[in-house]
Amino acid sequence: MNKLTHLPGNILRKIIKNLIIFLVLFFITTEVSAKERWIIDKDLSSINFELPVLFASNVTGEFKNIDGFVEIDLDNKQNNKALLSVEINSIEGNYAKYRELMLGPLFFDSKKYPIGLIDTKKFSYENEKELSLNIELTIKGISKIVNTNLTINRLTNDIVQILGTLKFSRTDFEIGTGSWNNTTILKDKINIESNIFLIKEY
Repeated sequence: MNKLTHLPGNILRKIIKNLIIFLVLFFITTEVSAKERWIIDKDLSSINFELPVLFASNVTGEFKNIDGFVEIDLDNKQNNKALLSVEINSIEGNYAKYRELMLGPLFFDSKKYPIGLIDTKKFSYENEKELSLNIELTIKGISKIVNTNLTINRLTNDIVQILGTLKFSRTDFEIGTGSWNNTTILKDKINIESNIFLIKEY
């Protein structure tokens, strides 16, 4: 017969309690040690955009304030995650006189929706240099799945550069409403190019 059945109830409860605590701490420690975290260097990184315009210069610019991190699953590369945010108000572009219009309700509505997000959710990879991901892009409170292509350059053990490209429909995110919804002059596809530098966190 199992010897545990002969132990007093309070001792048995203590043993079970300590076993549960041990298991919880074991799994927490394993989870922490199995992940590697990288944070964005805000000064070196950049996100640029371009929107074609018929018979005029394309709308181009940059989001100056960006932030984010990447978590790498060291064990099986299945539960990686990246989250990137941009402050909409930090936009700077070649059509400076239309900046207030771009930030207003007809376009980005930055007072109501000050942050844009890119969320990879959980992803896996095999090739550590080239990666194609379906990510969740959120602008003006609207979330859509879009594809992005990434090139990863490991510069040192502690610094990684990620070059990314993606295209999305501005009308899908209500960027340009009313008469600006027409895509004859101001085209629909916005091109994004990112140059992200990640610093390993210890």
